[in-house]
Amino acid sequence: MEEKVLIFGHKNPDTDSICSSLVHEILDKKNGWENTKAVRLGNINKETQYVLDYLGIEEPELIEKIEPGQGVLLVDHNEFNQSVDGIENAKILGVTDHHRIANFETSEPLYYNAKPYGCTSTILFEEFKQFGHEIERTEAILMASSIISDTLLLKSPTTTEHDKKALEELGKIANINIEEYGLEMLKAGTDLDDFSEEQLINLDAKSLNKDGIKFVIAQVNTVSIEEVLKRQEKLEEVINAKIESENLSLFVFAITDILNSNSEIIALGSKADVVEKAFDKTLVNNRAFLEGVVSRKKQLLPAIDKNI
Repeated sequence: MEEKVLIFGHKNPDTDSICSSLVHEILDKKNGWENTKAVRLGNINKETQYVLDYLGIEEPELIEKIEPGQGVLLVDHNEFNQSVDGIENAKILGVTDHHRIANFETSEPLYYNAKPYGCTSTILFEEFKQFGHEIERTEAILMASSIISDTLLLKSPTTTEHDKKALEELGKIANINIEEYGLEMLKAGTDLDDFSEEQLINLDAKSLNKDGIKFVIAQVNTVSIEEVLKRQEKLEEVINAKIESENLSLFVFAITDILNSNSEIIALGSKADVVEKAFDKTLVNNRAFLEGVVSRKKQLLPAIDKNI
């Protein structure tokens, strides 16, 4: 039997990474390519589990490393340090992404579709249209869920007109009330009580590297920043342990209020002063409140990256 081509998003997967992988596999089959398989590089979070339970879909298989020459399709990422162990020696056949391009190189040509949209699934939505395929209810809900998650119900500054148009049409196809469904889905992801502090800082963490300076920006969504901050002392213990074990210069932990569209960040590491420069804020007790900041991709990362 021919080896499957694996489709996956980044480590510590969010809803877009998981749902876009599943949608990509569906699209491949509609295009007559039966040999692809959606997998995941980490645990499913509660928000994504809400979507899978709603549809009655099993979570994709977990993989931790791949062998040299393994055929892969990347969604929702391209940077090797955010991908699976062994990615440097994989055969990358395609990328569908909405992030910056960095730390990425292949030995052969590939299919690369990257657009500055709010969500990978918006790009996949347009591919369905491009190929002339009917969008059915399952993939409509998967794509709508991704867009809702990545744009915080179209409230994030990453939202584009493409995302708005796609979500409106997907809601009609799925026959769901986007506002009601979306709010329930986002709220499901804010239930953090069952997670340890170590799990919290790894739920949605992106590892980055600029000129040899390694840093992490992690993010959790909540409806109460104050509740999460009650755990600050223990959060800082596990963050400092991670800084030491992974030789990081900076770890930023963003606690984002999805109802009021603000974030409180905890910044630790030898380069913590970068955060003060980036946002013109003074860290007090290692924290800073960032009004109107909800997007890691468009607000947190660019400001920090420019000052690091």
